[in-house]
Amino acid sequence: MQRQGITRRAFTGSVLAASAGMLTGSRAAEPQRKRIAFLGTTVHQHSHAQHFLDRFAMGQIWKGAWAAPRLEVAGVYLDQYRDDDLGKSRVAKYGLASYPTIEEALTLGGEKLAVDGVAIIGEHGDYPKTAKGQTRYPRYEWFQKVVKVFEDSGRAVPVFNDKHLSTDWDECVEMVDDSRRLGFPFYAGSSLPVTWRLPSIDMPFDVPLAESVCVAYGGIDSYDFHALETAQCMSERRRGGEVGISSVLTLSGEPLYTYLAGRETTAKLFVAALCRSHTLPVDGGYPTAPITLEWAREQLPNTTGSFIEHRDGFHTAMFLTGIQDFNYAGLRSDTGDVVSCQMMLPMPGRGATTADFFNPLSRHVEEMVLTGKTAYPIERTLLTSGMVIGGVDSIAAGNTRVETPGMKVVYQGPEASMYWRS
Repeated sequence: MQRQGITRRAFTGSVLAASAGMLTGSRAAEPQRKRIAFLGTTVHQHSHAQHFLDRFAMGQIWKGAWAAPRLEVAGVYLDQYRDDDLGKSRVAKYGLASYPTIEEALTLGGEKLAVDGVAIIGEHGDYPKTAKGQTRYPRYEWFQKVVKVFEDSGRAVPVFNDKHLSTDWDECVEMVDDSRRLGFPFYAGSSLPVTWRLPSIDMPFDVPLAESVCVAYGGIDSYDFHALETAQCMSERRRGGEVGISSVLTLSGEPLYTYLAGRETTAKLFVAALCRSHTLPVDGGYPTAPITLEWAREQLPNTTGSFIEHRDGFHTAMFLTGIQDFNYAGLRSDTGDVVSCQMMLPMPGRGATTADFFNPLSRHVEEMVLTGKTAYPIERTLLTSGMVIGGVDSIAAGNTRVETPGMKVVYQGPEASMYWRS
């Protein structure tokens, strides 16, 4: 099958490390490590599958030193190969075993589950769009195949799913229900909650919190997930915990700014989050005027935002603008103080050559497989996935408010925060 230069092929069998001239001898004396199956849509430079596969197979920098991988990538399934593919060369470089199906990657060519964990990296690649414009990455479909192997094998192992769960709310719920039914740890999400923060602060646990705002960049059904997860990892720490959402309204351009002008607290937090950005629009190397709502209206006219009402009266707002970083601001209702910071993503090509913000995320995946415990509840990703879906639905409904009665997701976030300090 040919898709815009991407050929969906699978190459079968093990590529021995000796053929790449590396790794086998050095690993021969190593103690047996827990094994994972790696399922990726496509591996090319700076794709999510490249970031994770390199870290799982070769290791990464951790606490100022090189850390060897703590797991063994035992089986690999890759779905697509672009003209600039790195998948085949990475499999050869690391001496990995590649399989033509997901099932074989989990069973290592046998009849039963033969790994201790599964990583589903369903981001990037050429996949169809829904009627609402969402990219239909195969995360749900792959997850169901994984679950079927678990059922047929009579046992289940930890699963990591990169980014949001699905484009359909019922499928998101089904994925979480399956993990509960079979009793396996299920970890999902992105780098934003666990990357560096500038300044290195956290929202106090069990704090009275009135509202959260994230100002970021990117598109709907893509980077909106990152922005909403940035807010949610702080919001879930509020007194009483998370109770789910009741409605979502998405607006763009002038209608957004008109609506925002009537929400005093949201506008205040919007400006506070902008003031944490390092990529504001400038003239001659400096902003043209002090940062205010009216300044943003002029300098960032094409902003898209979602306004989310929670079932307990809490508010979340997410803005996708012309800046190039992720910035959070929240209002404490007890003191009136604004808590704000930047979730740092030094992107390759913008002051970095490697996407090291993937380091803590891949480290948490390793920890889950090693310990059988997740860094935070899967409900965070479930609810954030619902927020993304609600935002898309609002646009599809002509930028009107949509009710979300099914998104009653109740949970308490962990007291220990997971962001990167080292």
